[in-house]
Amino acid sequence: MTTATTGLSRIHQISMRAHDIERATRFYRDTLGVPFLFAAPPRLAFFDCSGVRLMLSTPEADFDHPGSILYFAVEDIRQMHAALTSRGVRFRTEPHKIATLADREVWLADFEDSEGNTLAIMSEPRLVGSR
Repeated sequence: MTTATTGLSRIHQISMRAHDIERATRFYRDTLGVPFLFAAPPRLAFFDCSGVRLMLSTPEADFDHPGSILYFAVEDIRQMHAALTSRGVRFRTEPHKIATLADREVWLADFEDSEGNTLAIMSEPRLVGSR
């Protein structure tokens, strides 16, 4: 059986709440460098996260709460941490190892966007000698 008939697998779009779409658009586009796709003023802005669309939208009364945590994959977490810090991002945590797996480590550093949503950068460098 194919995935289409047995269940869900690929995320097409993620929505994050933003009280100020213009401020949030500047943060994601200019500060984080996420590729901007288009806006549908006054409530929506869209970005491309390597094929997954990120939608920033003003919240409706029933959905005015922080969203899920977005984890952005990066090759070099220390380099990206320094680059984002230089652009004004204030991290809650420094890059730190959260796990050592059989073939790689998992590193994480988290921060907030302009709207109070939690975001993180993460890296999974391979261990020396692993394939």
